Amino acid sequence: MYFDDMKLGMTVNVAPAVIDKDKMLEFAKEYDDVPLHTDEEYAKTTPFGKLIAPGVMSFMAVWAKYLEVDFFGDELLAGKSTKIEWVKPVFAKDVLMGKATITDLVKRNEKNGIVAVSFEVYNQNGELVLTAVTEAIVKCRLK
Repeated sequence: MYFDDMKLGMTVNVAPAVIDKDKMLEFAKEYDDVPLHTDEEYAKTTPFGKLIAPGVMSFMAVWAKYLEVDFFGDELLAGKSTKIEWVKPVFAKDVLMGKATITDLVKRNEKNGIVAVSFEVYNQNGELVLTAVTEAIVKCRLK
């Protein structure tokens, strides 16, 4: 979708993403190797009582599902930024779902604009676990 076709408030639902324990451990060992993510005995001694998923991995699981319904398609030029806030821990076997909403549109020039997409992500219990805002540079229709 071109920048010119987007409207503030447009929303898409993101399909559920299941946090697989083996993938969670593999990701953690490679990218976020701290005991809270990789050592089950240590995790039992924390307030969480068990391993928690790395935050970036939780977001990326949802991002992969968002790309199935993504606003931009072939009109995406580049990503610009992502700000993620983790509200509650995510555990193995959690099912994350939510929605993506266009929350800002800034036309840069006749060729492209910046689109902000805000995410609200909930677990299977309806608890908000993370929010994120991703900005992308998207093509305008050439006139």
